[in-house]
Amino acid sequence: MKPRPFVDQHARDLAPGRALDLACGTGANAVWLADRGWHVTAVDWNADSLAELRAAAPQVETHLANLEAHEFEIGERQWDLIVVSHYLQRDLFPKIVRGLKPAGRAILIVHMFEPGHETSRFSVHPGELKQFFEGATILSYEEGNSSGRATARIVVQPGIH
Repeated sequence: MKPRPFVDQHARDLAPGRALDLACGTGANAVWLADRGWHVTAVDWNADSLAELRAAAPQVETHLANLEAHEFEIGERQWDLIVVSHYLQRDLFPKIVRGLKPAGRAILIVHMFEPGHETSRFSVHPGELKQFFEGATILSYEEGNSSGRATARIVVQPGIH
């Protein structure tokens, strides 16, 4: 399986450790990370998607959980890498940063509002994604077309306090 290009770009040279893939779907990012030696935990609300992921990569630990209902605890300082691809839940952002080990990274890709489309709670306005990570170290930030749709893409590390 191929990961999202932004995930590949920002994770391919990282030393494997513990990775968390939130709202993983069928797990392209999780499988790719596991194939590279990462110990991966993948979380999604869809049992069929998780079954497909387990068939492709039985070494990936999977959790069936509704993130909006807070059925999965990210924990603090547990993860070397947290990936969120094409899922937006604003109240997860502080938990994601707290969940990273001091040198850990979070890679997030979220949809952006597009002219002519209705407002969606699953899309961000230009520049909005960065605002959720004030106090964290932003290693990369991009906005533009990705996979045929406007997205915001960010890589963050915990801030130094």
